[in-house]
Amino acid sequence: MSQIPAFFDTIALGRHRLSNRFVVAPMTRISATDAGVPTPAMSDYYEAFATGGFAAIITEGTYTDALFSISNPNQPGLVTADQLAGWQRVVERVKTHPTVFIAQLMHAGALSQVLTKTVAPSAIKPLGKPSASSGGNSAFVVPEAMTPAMIQTVMAGYVQAARNAVLAGFDGVEIHGANGYLPDQFLTAYTNHRTDQYGGSVANRFRFVADIIEAVRAAVPSGFLVGLRLSEGKVNNLAYRWEEGADMARAVFAEVRKAAPDYLHIAAEGGGWMRECLYPDGSSSTGIARQLLDCPVIANGGLHDLNLASQLLTEGHADLLAIGRYAIANPDFPQKIRRGDKLIPFRNEMIKPSVSLENTRQYFGQRTCQVD
Repeated sequence: MSQIPAFFDTIALGRHRLSNRFVVAPMTRISATDAGVPTPAMSDYYEAFATGGFAAIITEGTYTDALFSISNPNQPGLVTADQLAGWQRVVERVKTHPTVFIAQLMHAGALSQVLTKTVAPSAIKPLGKPSASSGGNSAFVVPEAMTPAMIQTVMAGYVQAARNAVLAGFDGVEIHGANGYLPDQFLTAYTNHRTDQYGGSVANRFRFVADIIEAVRAAVPSGFLVGLRLSEGKVNNLAYRWEEGADMARAVFAEVRKAAPDYLHIAAEGGGWMRECLYPDGSSSTGIARQLLDCPVIANGGLHDLNLASQLLTEGHADLLAIGRYAIANPDFPQKIRRGDKLIPFRNEMIKPSVSLENTRQYFGQRTCQVD
């Protein structure tokens, strides 16, 4: 590339002014204690992104209640006093730097890799099997269909977790409605066979997400960010796409507009933005969202490719760029881009056989020894 594109243009995100367009994508790291308490290693991990120049950082999925929300072993929560104290220590480190720090609130629903009893919109066994690199059970179980009372209990968990995020010092929360987890199970027709107000039409299937956003926003201070992450693909069905394509995108984002999150983040980890977000007519899910919504749109999926990343910004497909695996390899990704330094290529060994921080640490330790 002959010149720096708009990567370092500032942009408003709620009441915040971001210094560039790079955001750390949420990534499962299974590195909390067995009790879900963030560790000193997690403080180091998140602070490295802050010192590396990322304008915003979104945490790994953080569970919202101790009943049915936990997804993976050693997943952090925002439920207990110890978990809150642990996150306060992480936030204190990160917020010594000029970055926006957002806690992703996650409920696994039927895709829990830990629980032997799970809940979901309908009693349908998930496709596929759990990821070996994330630990946990070797197979999914048939979930229990959620009653109206259970739906209210789950929503109360989101609300309390959001309140705890405020107490921890975060700048906002992201409702994880992507990748096949509980909110996505409501939105997806093949996992939602309900006949009540949460099933049937797109508006009804999105209602669960809309109700969460409304309840969380009512519980947090004015100006506290409430974002939303959606996707087509799922961790247990990466090839899935909306059959209706761009028409479904327009229908979903019309509901997102009514819910009015502070931003929309569209995930595309399974095969990259070009495969997961482009439609045959040349439109894209992120671009359609940007046309329909009054908030910033975050794109994701292989955007360490600077030509593609620049294209998304200049052609109006997105406002912000979420970097995942290349942020693991390069916590100082924005600084390297600004300086024109070479990036360290991402290698699967950085998160294999485990996605834990310890696995990544060992990879770089071994690499250093080999170089030496």
